[in-house]
Amino acid sequence: MGVKVVTGKARMSYANVFEPKSINGSDPKYSVSVLIPKSDKATLKKIQDGIEAAIEDGKTKLADKSGKINKAVLKLPLRDGDTERPDDPVYAGHYFVNANASESYPPKVFDAALNPIMDRNEFYSGCYARASLTFYAFSASGNKGIAAGLNGLQKVADGEPLGGGGNVEADFDDDFEIEDDILG
Repeated sequence: MGVKVVTGKARMSYANVFEPKSINGSDPKYSVSVLIPKSDKATLKKIQDGIEAAIEDGKTKLADKSGKINKAVLKLPLRDGDTERPDDPVYAGHYFVNANASESYPPKVFDAALNPIMDRNEFYSGCYARASLTFYAFSASGNKGIAAGLNGLQKVADGEPLGGGGNVEADFDDDFEIEDDILG
């Protein structure tokens, strides 16, 4: 099953939403890291409530042999950027959720007017979007917890691109003199 949550405006990082990628030999997946400002109390409450509901829904997967759930050992998707990524200024002042979608169920990506985004340059790491996530319980290889499935994204604003080269044309916008013999 799962519990669906739609975030408020959040910054996207590690946006891999148009083509699935394999990480360390895993099955190819679509993925994104959703950065939620710590000041966005409404979105954080929705996510925390969604995680709690997913724990309740997943009792049979998450309980130990005695039938109890030890929340202290569960892997949870809402993480603190200040604690887990202290050297990355992009994550400062944010919580984040890493969300994935399987190769079989790619996320839907829309603009603010809910038109599908087809141009891969329109949705990128650094832009702002709302994310539709599904929280669900998992138990695999001795690990138990709540994961975040990526249903879709709605871009709501542009932002400074993260990673990548930024505006490469601006790198060459100066008064450099090109010698005639170079141009042929």
